[in-house]
Amino acid sequence: MNNGNIFQQLIAATFPIAGYEMHWLELIGILIGAASAYLGMKRWVWAWPVGIVANVMLFFVYLGALFGADQRIPLFGQAGRQIFFIATSLYGWWRWNQSRRARGVDSSAPAITPRWATSRERLFIVGGWILGTLVVHQVFVGLWNLAPNPYWTPQWWFYWCDAWIFVGSVLATYSMARGWNEFWLCWIAVDLIGVPLGFATGYVPTAVLYIGYGMFVLYGFTQWVKATRLERTNASEPVAAR
Repeated sequence: MNNGNIFQQLIAATFPIAGYEMHWLELIGILIGAASAYLGMKRWVWAWPVGIVANVMLFFVYLGALFGADQRIPLFGQAGRQIFFIATSLYGWWRWNQSRRARGVDSSAPAITPRWATSRERLFIVGGWILGTLVVHQVFVGLWNLAPNPYWTPQWWFYWCDAWIFVGSVLATYSMARGWNEFWLCWIAVDLIGVPLGFATGYVPTAVLYIGYGMFVLYGFTQWVKATRLERTNASEPVAAR
């Protein structure tokens, strides 16, 4: 057995559950991603490296068909955003470490004090999301035409949904790195599209994750808002490196 076959088998490995063939790599990647989300809610620096591990695994999950290991629809947006997640996570990892050192706390303590984004920063999020979705939509259409899937022909809405999720996810991760409370709201907007898209394209574990993650996001949002009120009232956050 050569390395290529081993690689393909790792991506394609499944087990049956409730009449559905669950992909091991997808499930493990999702669980690690959930652990990263929990660490992010606690504002621990470890949220970033743990998230990167999940990003690497899910990148290969969403492009399994291109590696000859899966017949499901390749999701270029879902796969592409894993690359941007890694880049943004490296920035968040660095920035939270800078903030943690400035605060004089160890890695098990909250690395940042969250805050609300300014009007200008909110305009950046909203404007970037709209403009980014328009641009990325065209990119995804082009990518699909270069590597069409023989098992499925996408409807017009598929590209828009994939582009919306891609751009929103990158903005949410960047906003988390900056410590903006609005990053939780970005994830809610992503979830509203991600759930139906996941079911429609056969990525059931991903769709279920979005449902569970949506409830977790609401809770995490309340925790960050509470920390914003309490911690900023008691002391001003040291200025982190930008």
